Amino acid sequence: MMSLRVLVLGAQASSRKPMVEALGALGTRAIYQAGHCEKAMAILRQVEGADIVLCELNSQTLEHFDFLLAAAKAGLVRAVVLYSQLEPSLHRAIERIHLFSRISLIGVIGRQATTRHLELILASYIRRKTLLRSAPQAPFTLPTEQEVRHGLAGGQFKAWFQPKFNLLTQQLCGVEALVRWEHPSRGVLLPREFLSAVLAYDLIDEMFKQVFAQGLDLLEALGRRGRYLEVAFNLHASQLASFDLPSHVEAALIERGLPGRAVLFEIAENGLLDMSLATMGSLLHLRGLGCGLSIDDFGVGFSSLTLLCQLPFNQLKLDSSVVQDLSDQNSQAMLASAVALARAVGMSLVVEGVSSQAIQDTVIAMGGLFAQGFHLAKPMTAKRLQQWLE
Repeated sequence: MMSLRVLVLGAQASSRKPMVEALGALGTRAIYQAGHCEKAMAILRQVEGADIVLCELNSQTLEHFDFLLAAAKAGLVRAVVLYSQLEPSLHRAIERIHLFSRISLIGVIGRQATTRHLELILASYIRRKTLLRSAPQAPFTLPTEQEVRHGLAGGQFKAWFQPKFNLLTQQLCGVEALVRWEHPSRGVLLPREFLSAVLAYDLIDEMFKQVFAQGLDLLEALGRRGRYLEVAFNLHASQLASFDLPSHVEAALIERGLPGRAVLFEIAENGLLDMSLATMGSLLHLRGLGCGLSIDDFGVGFSSLTLLCQLPFNQLKLDSSVVQDLSDQNSQAMLASAVALARAVGMSLVVEGVSSQAIQDTVIAMGGLFAQGFHLAKPMTAKRLQQWLE
């Protein structure tokens, strides 16, 4: 632990002293102290960053939270250990700090924490740091426009399908089409590795058309075997306003003799905040065709009840983050509220992220009916799905 650089931020010298003494006892040589955020930031800039900040955080020092976010954004701190007695609501909030910043929360301790407790936290951090350094990783770069265009021209963007289930009957009730880029040299790429590039190069419509066609191919193949499923497709909100999506969907369905009810479109909740007349027109056209409309990632955006009631959606899709810790009362409340809301407004509710039997059991107990997740079935190619259905 000798090589670690640690900053202790606490409003009072008396609150910092036990932490400084514990760090000294553990052999940490580079220990810095600050009583307020301005000094802490000045120290970090002077020493060109720290490995860890031991930060006091309670209802009287909430400005420290802003400091942590600013320091992380500036690349001046890698990890944080929080100390103090925290109210439950504040504790839950700061435990999720890693979800929206570049800082890693490696521990939360009380003021009376022992040196041994701090030693375990720092030792774990050092082990992780050592493993990351010893595991060489090729730097990932976003695909170029030429790569994306070549991939589209070569049919490298493939639809994989993840099943959705009725939890009470265990019956398959549909699948979601998830795009994968089967890149010739990079392997199978997930959307997080290429979607921002596809959007930046204004190629999202072309990619969607290919994935949509593959989904309709699956519907036709299953129909020939007497199986009928709903296939869900993801849409970026910009597509609803910028390209004649409903007309393309309508023409494709007519060409293949498929009903509109065979497909559903998922649009992320945050994408609906800036609703234009063109977007509303596209949504109404799709519903007029009989297509389903789902609000994706529900629970992490900021849509209002008024907006939900005004838009022509018939499904809510609860974000997977809501059910990952259902021992948490807030998460339980969000799930229960989503179930009640869906019933109240006449929508179905699909719970994403069912990754264990425990989550599945809790979702069922709290009134959830439809779900998808790795515990139930993983995404698979169209060929594998058809084999899986036999």
